[in-house]
Amino acid sequence: MEFSHLDAQGQAHMVPVGERPATHRQALAEGWIRMDPQVLQRIIAAEVPKGDVLAVARIAAIQAAKRTWELIPLCHPLPIHGVEVRISPMTHQHALRVQASVHTHARTGVEMEALTAVQVGLLAIYDMAKALDPAMEIGGVRLLAKQGGRHGDWCRPHAPRQAVESSPGEQAEPLKDSHTG
Repeated sequence: MEFSHLDAQGQAHMVPVGERPATHRQALAEGWIRMDPQVLQRIIAAEVPKGDVLAVARIAAIQAAKRTWELIPLCHPLPIHGVEVRISPMTHQHALRVQASVHTHARTGVEMEALTAVQVGLLAIYDMAKALDPAMEIGGVRLLAKQGGRHGDWCRPHAPRQAVESSPGEQAEPLKDSHTG
């Protein structure tokens, strides 16, 4: 088996992508954070002492996508052309779902950028609300779909492809205030 991130001597290296054509690439990822039901309601109502949890999480996710190459050692710096972040309540599971869609026109994909955006968005929610519920649980972080690149399009079975929307299971409910987006 050949490993793309190892050279002939078995040393880690950044995969050369300079010869690849730049193409449109997009990736969609999601994850969730489960919490006490009262904390969920306080976050949705923007009644958390530290401030607007959802706005901070959204900005953190966008910033993380743009800085993924600084966090993941073998990722290439990419020109990010857009990041969409949606945070939706999953009321029956006492959770918030964070989804991130990232797109670019580059020589390599943005899967890591979408996954990093989700992880950091979830961590920002935890940070903003940890005084209210230190037992919050983060999970379910996964790639839902990717478009473009040498290996072509890929979509997790039963997952959305084009837009940031709910995945199978429980339908996410739209937030009833200005925090959607």
